[in-house]
Amino acid sequence: MHRHTVLTFAWLLMTLLLTACTPTSGGVTEATESETAMAAPAGTAPEPTANTQTATTQPTTTNLLPDRLASNVGSWATDWSNSAIDLDELFAGGPPRDGIPPLDDPQFVPFSAADEWLADNEPVISLLINGDARAYPLQILTWHEIVNDEVGGEVVTVTFCPLCNSAIVFNRHLGDTVYDFGTSGLLRNSDLVMWDRQTESLWQQFTGEAIVGELTGSQLEFLPSAIISYADFKEAYTLGQVLSRETGFNRAYGTNPYAGYDTIGSNPFLFTGELDGRLPAMARVVTLYFADEALALAYPLELLAEQGVINDSQAGHELVLFHRPGTASALGNRTIAEGEDVGATNVFARELDGQLLTFSREGDLFVDAETGSSWNIVGLAVAGPLAGRQLTPIVHADHFWFSWAAFRPDTIIYQDADS
Repeated sequence: MHRHTVLTFAWLLMTLLLTACTPTSGGVTEATESETAMAAPAGTAPEPTANTQTATTQPTTTNLLPDRLASNVGSWATDWSNSAIDLDELFAGGPPRDGIPPLDDPQFVPFSAADEWLADNEPVISLLINGDARAYPLQILTWHEIVNDEVGGEVVTVTFCPLCNSAIVFNRHLGDTVYDFGTSGLLRNSDLVMWDRQTESLWQQFTGEAIVGELTGSQLEFLPSAIISYADFKEAYTLGQVLSRETGFNRAYGTNPYAGYDTIGSNPFLFTGELDGRLPAMARVVTLYFADEALALAYPLELLAEQGVINDSQAGHELVLFHRPGTASALGNRTIAEGEDVGATNVFARELDGQLLTFSREGDLFVDAETGSSWNIVGLAVAGPLAGRQLTPIVHADHFWFSWAAFRPDTIIYQDADS
C-alpha cells in the first residue's frame, strides 16, 4: 500500500473513531443498545422478498463468530447461525455499530438556504418519487452513510458507502414491516454492511440482501437514483428540497475524511479478495444488473465521459447512458467542492412510446436523432417535439471497479466498436 494511502487511512480511522464518540447537539439522536431490539435494476431487479421463518428471541450463537469480531458484536441479538455468507468475510471497519450515525429524522431546506453552504459542483444523490424531488449531498452522506426517509409517500433508505463510491436507494418496506437501517460497523468486500433495528439482521448495501440473521435471504427493492451536481438538481427540479446540515450531529460537513482515496493507484481499504485485473481497482464504472438474466454490465466512466452518450442493446434491454461534466468527486480533495470533475451519469430506457431513440451529447444537453428533442441529465425533454416527456430511469450506480467485480465477477465490460 502506498505511504500516502497508509497515512490517509490512519487519519481516517482516527477521525471516524473520534466523531463516533462526539455527543449530539440536539435533533437526531443515535440509536442506543436498548433500541436495537426493535428496524436491482428497474423492472428486472430482484423482487422484494421477506424470509418468514420463525425468529429466535435471543439467539446464543456468538461462538460461531471469528475471534477478531467477537468483542465487537458479541452483545448483539443477531442470529449468527442463519447466514448466507462465511462469517470470516466480515471485518470491523473501526467505528462501532451506528458509530457512523444514520439520520432517522432528516430535515430539508429550500435552495435559498442550501446555497449558503453547498457549491454548485458538489455531488448530490438525486431522488424523485411521485413528484417529490430530494437532494442528499455527499458532503453529509459521507459522514452518515444512511438516511431513513419518506419521499413521495414511499419509505426509503438512502445509502452511500465511501469506500466503494456506492450510492444506492432502497424501499425499506418489506412485507408488512417498515425497517429502520443503521451502520453495523462491519464491512464485506470493503462495502457497507447495514443492520435493521427490528431484527438485528445484517444487510449488504451493494446487493440489498439480508446476509446474516433472522431475515437472511430477504431482498430489498432498488429505487432509481443518480449522483449529479447540485446545479443540475436545481435546474431540473425547481421545487426540490435539500437535506439539511442541521442533523443534530457535530461533523465537518463539506470536508472529505477520505482525501485521496479515489486516486487511480490507491489500494482498496479492508479488501482482502482478489482484484479483477481487467480494469484498475479504483477505476469508476457505471454499473447495471438485470436479475432476470443474471446480467451484470460495467461501462468505464472514462469511456463514457469521452463519448458523452452510449446507446446500447443488451439481452433485449435498449439502454442509453448519459454523462455530462460539472460534478466534483466526493473522495478526492480534502474539500469536496475542490474535488476533481468526474461528471454526472444517468441511465435510461431509450424506447419511448414504441419508438427507439438514438442520442448524442450536444453541449450541456442530449439530443435524439429521431425527433431532434433536447434532454437533460435527469432524462426530461426540455425542448423539441417531445418537450415535457420523461425517459424511464434504470437503476444504476457509479462504483469503484474492485467492489463491483467482487460482487459481480461475471460482469461484462462494455467496449466501443473501435476497442
